[in-house]
Amino acid sequence: MQERSLPIGVFDSGMGGISVLKALTQAMPGEDFIYLGDTARLPYGTKSPQTVVRYSLQCAAALASRGIRCLVVACNTASTPALPALRAQYVDFPIVGVIQPGAQAAVAISRSLHIAVIGTEVTISGGAYQAAILSLNSRARVSALACPLFVALAEEGLTTGPIAEALAHRYLDPIFQVDSPPDTLVLGCTHFPVLKEAILAALPKGVNIVDSAVTTAAAVKALLHPTISLTRGRVTWLATDNPARFARVGSTFLGEPLSPDAIELVDL
Repeated sequence: MQERSLPIGVFDSGMGGISVLKALTQAMPGEDFIYLGDTARLPYGTKSPQTVVRYSLQCAAALASRGIRCLVVACNTASTPALPALRAQYVDFPIVGVIQPGAQAAVAISRSLHIAVIGTEVTISGGAYQAAILSLNSRARVSALACPLFVALAEEGLTTGPIAEALAHRYLDPIFQVDSPPDTLVLGCTHFPVLKEAILAALPKGVNIVDSAVTTAAAVKALLHPTISLTRGRVTWLATDNPARFARVGSTFLGEPLSPDAIELVDL
């Protein structure tokens, strides 16, 4: 009972992981959560793998010090290099990344087994999605593309309109405006779901979209078997810089207003 009373810890380099948190709260409304956005050091997607591992361990330590029963790495970039180090460091609670659930969903839904993955530079160059998909089905073909400017648009709240759509075409046309394009697209960055409208506008009809936030929430729920509660859980918000900006941009990802007063500033 004591363990079940502990919250679930979630961290990301910034606000993109709020898309994962939102999916988690919808899947497990009775659970308490602690969300840490490392806004002082974002983006992780342009950092070296060694730096991403170091930052991830620091974020995990901050959450673990408050007591958690599960850690969700709500960052595709961090899931690539940091999961082994995190699991070696913390053995008392499960640690869930976003890549494996997304890969499983993509393989399950794709008819042609030609799957596109978009993400940050570190996620794509690290090859974690490609490896995860191929490990599930060796006949799969993966077209992977880094889309770093999507992160900047999401962080600035420019999620719809001509700028977002033009960038989506710039990135996606070379993959999808060809013979035998992919039939499935994995949004391999937690910032990307808020750009879904612009991304869909650049895709041919019928392309499946895999949102790693939703698939991760389903994986965590299956792992923890949360009890049904009539009381809605509480979210504790932590940020490493600028709570006002965190609240403003975070509201876009959360889909509801987030007050700066609700954000606790922490130093890692």
